[in-house]
Amino acid sequence: MLGTEALYTAAQTRALDQCAIHEHGIAGVTLMARAAAVAFRYLLELWPATDAITVFCGTGNNGGDGYLLADLAHKRGISATVVQLGDSGKITGDALMAREQAMANGVPVCSFDGYEMPIDGVLVDAMLGTGLAGALRGEYPAVISSINSSNLPALAIDIPSGICSDTGKVLDDAVRADLTVTFIGMKRGLFTCEAPEYTGAVQFADLEVPASVYESTGGNCARLDLAALLEQLPPRSLTTHKGHCGAVLVVGGDYGMAGAAAMAAEAALRCGAGLVSVATRPEHVAALVARAPEAMSRGVSSDEEFALLLEAADVLVVGPGLGDAAWSRQLLHRSLASGKPVLLDADALTMRAKGVVEDSGAGPRIMTPHPGEAARLLGTTAAVVQADRFAAVEELQARYAATVVLKGNGSLIADREQTLLSDYGNPGMASGGMGDVLSGVIGSLWAQGLTAIEAAALGTCLHGAAADVAAEEGQRGLLATDLLPRLRALLG
Repeated sequence: MLGTEALYTAAQTRALDQCAIHEHGIAGVTLMARAAAVAFRYLLELWPATDAITVFCGTGNNGGDGYLLADLAHKRGISATVVQLGDSGKITGDALMAREQAMANGVPVCSFDGYEMPIDGVLVDAMLGTGLAGALRGEYPAVISSINSSNLPALAIDIPSGICSDTGKVLDDAVRADLTVTFIGMKRGLFTCEAPEYTGAVQFADLEVPASVYESTGGNCARLDLAALLEQLPPRSLTTHKGHCGAVLVVGGDYGMAGAAAMAAEAALRCGAGLVSVATRPEHVAALVARAPEAMSRGVSSDEEFALLLEAADVLVVGPGLGDAAWSRQLLHRSLASGKPVLLDADALTMRAKGVVEDSGAGPRIMTPHPGEAARLLGTTAAVVQADRFAAVEELQARYAATVVLKGNGSLIADREQTLLSDYGNPGMASGGMGDVLSGVIGSLWAQGLTAIEAAALGTCLHGAAADVAAEEGQRGLLATDLLPRLRALLG
């Protein structure tokens, strides 16, 4: 896989845990003690002056981690109280051993009924962990609400309670943590959908599990690292000329939307494409030349004019400002039938979803939908897409036989073999034109010789990272064109 950090579902993490216990002889309570020690260490690093903690424990192993953390704090002379949620009679196994140890060492334990939230100290969420799959029940909604309204710092053990660890979806409400410490397997839901709003900083510990344990659970999901991806770009030879660096053709810019095509073209240029052309409405050529003189902008009114541009291109970026007119449909039809690698974005995706233009499948495809476009392509709603972004991107990939970038908070990139996650980017990107820039970035990298998945992965990370650099001057008012100089700087 291209990613440097494997991501796991809850079921896969449990399998890793069981492999460590049953095949490598590491006792479950030993793993629990290691988890508690790591979480306590991070707690002290972030809040070194704390003299009190309150640990909210459920009835499962997540609660066991919490009991042992409370015991460590108590031994350290820090006031530690456990608030037990659920029926304590249901606690069994390693979690019961942890509870009994903490209570034997003098850690006070109380129920939530009638409990008054503290006015200071650190709160620890050890309630539900990765086991939650449905709506919150019993006392949990009230407890989570109390934690969030306390204005006290909070640490979540493994994952904030209320978040689905497989999807990142908040199931009802969730603990808003300042720090999440997760163990054995990095949970894929921590970095996408709504989860980043709740996790705070995320720290990971493998609990000294042998490397061979991870070989036993075949995962196909990973988190991307920009520095590692940049190493895929070979240095340019001293004899390099523009013909060696790929030719990108941007197809778009219907009436009133020439800016979208211009931004895609500029992004392609800034990311190193040797030649960039734009096929657009004849009326827009002058404006495009003024905006981006390095791009060869051509007015297209006939198949013959377009055929000449297609012939010279290595990669087509189709969709920025393309519209849905007869002119737009014809350009999309000719692009898809060209046999060239085609990146489909924006209006091209909308037309594909409507079925007004069929895809011959004559060349490789990259698709870059946002959740609304993904919903149209799948015949569902954006809410359904967001409820399980991993399922959505994998279904898109299978249905359309393309490399797919599902944009959003924690963008997902999928081909037939792997699903990758990029958590670069920030809320300042909620402005028009960002997707047009992304399509130009990916198209440029693809034309320079990267595979479709390599170009999509690097391009998505590069785009988000450029926005992060630009946002250092402020998120509000961040423009898509603000990314252009940062892209070049990051590529080096």
